[in-house]
Amino acid sequence: MKYDTGTFHRSLNLFDSTAIVMGSMIGSAIFIVSADISRNVGAPGWLLLVWVITGMMTVFAALSYGELAGIMPKAGGIYVYLREAYSPLFGFLYGWTLFLVVQCGTIAAVAMAFSKFLGVLFPWISEDNLFFQVKHLTVNFMQLIAILSIFFLTWINKRGVEQGKKIQNIFTYSKILILVLLIVIGYLFSNHFASSNWWHASRIQNSTMMPIQGFALIVAIGISMVGSLFASDAWYNITFTSGEVINPKRNIPMSLFLGTLIVCVLYFLVNVIYIKILPVIGSSNGLSVAEQGIQFASEDRVATAAMKQILGRSAEIIVAIVLIVSTFGCNNGIILSGARVYYAMAQDKLFFSKAGQLNAKGVPEVGLWVQALWSTFLCLSGSYSQLLDYVIFAALIFNILTIFAVFVLRFRKPELERPYKTIGYPVIPAIYIVLCLFIEIILLMYKPLFTWPGLIIVLSGVPAYYLWKYHGKIIAKFRL
Repeated sequence: MKYDTGTFHRSLNLFDSTAIVMGSMIGSAIFIVSADISRNVGAPGWLLLVWVITGMMTVFAALSYGELAGIMPKAGGIYVYLREAYSPLFGFLYGWTLFLVVQCGTIAAVAMAFSKFLGVLFPWISEDNLFFQVKHLTVNFMQLIAILSIFFLTWINKRGVEQGKKIQNIFTYSKILILVLLIVIGYLFSNHFASSNWWHASRIQNSTMMPIQGFALIVAIGISMVGSLFASDAWYNITFTSGEVINPKRNIPMSLFLGTLIVCVLYFLVNVIYIKILPVIGSSNGLSVAEQGIQFASEDRVATAAMKQILGRSAEIIVAIVLIVSTFGCNNGIILSGARVYYAMAQDKLFFSKAGQLNAKGVPEVGLWVQALWSTFLCLSGSYSQLLDYVIFAALIFNILTIFAVFVLRFRKPELERPYKTIGYPVIPAIYIVLCLFIEIILLMYKPLFTWPGLIIVLSGVPAYYLWKYHGKIIAKFRL
């Protein structure tokens, strides 16, 4: 079936929209990042508190985004909200950062994770196994499979949103089922918690555990939340596809709330299972998974270590299959949604003009392929891992600006129709903004190597904006 090439085709219902929210959130991070969190806080109580705070912040943000989605149910989501609340410059800075770092960097990293875990089943998919080499350019089989997965999912999604949503629904609800099974298995096979001293916080410094308290503990929690926030990120991708959602003024706010709430509860319960099976405190020299603990799980693969404690050696294969499903479905949601932002930018003459056109299936095909090409470059360059170090800092900047936009638009445009109003306004959005600002300050002070580069990437968009605005007629017409 062909659609009007000038309009999107609305075919995403509440079930589909919630799948995009949940599927974009659940990748590989939930199975890994608790190791680093435990090295920072060193006690099960504080580990769980990090996930509680993260879940609370994520749901609070989703509740606030819902109001903006109801006011402006247009393709591009956050880009549109920032443009309308502040100026086109702010919208461009978001799109610039999203393309260079957040979306494409995440696509590259998730694709490489997919390839890595596929390599557990097929050992020839390895960094050490070269596909070809020409002078300084080398491509190994892990990179090749990652790139092929990006192009395959891009091809699926360029065939129409109906195709993309089928993949998304299958893999998202499979992931939800898998997380539920992981929780049930862990609960049935562990009768007591492996850790004691729930609130004796400590942090690894110079290879030794040092007790921490007071402000040092608050700093440790703030630093730890980089991992948990990254694991909970990308839930807002559904706003990018607003032009394709049925009854978006209702379904987008509802999907944001339901999707984030379900995933955050599952994340918390998964971590409860981790600490029921494995001690938090471990040793880098431990010979067994119990001796290594959560802190020193092999390659930080906490889920693999927990399942190995219960199921034995077969756990590695089982968890690898879980992660293959999880990362593949995660990337589909991210790939599907990202091109809608570039479409909105191109409509404003702030991106390649071809990206602002829809194909016969009603999707921005050129935007999808541009996204795939930049993600491929990041896979080949290996720079995606460094870029992802800056993702959370940059993402929180725009989350703060977006949620503050709720206040701005209530003041500047009170006459706008608001089919949904933020629950708990102004307290809930204010709490989120304060917590985000606090985390950002901590990261700037204590993790400068991971934060200042992210800020520089955002600010680099200022000259890029004015270059595109005043000379963009030549750039935008670049034939892709």
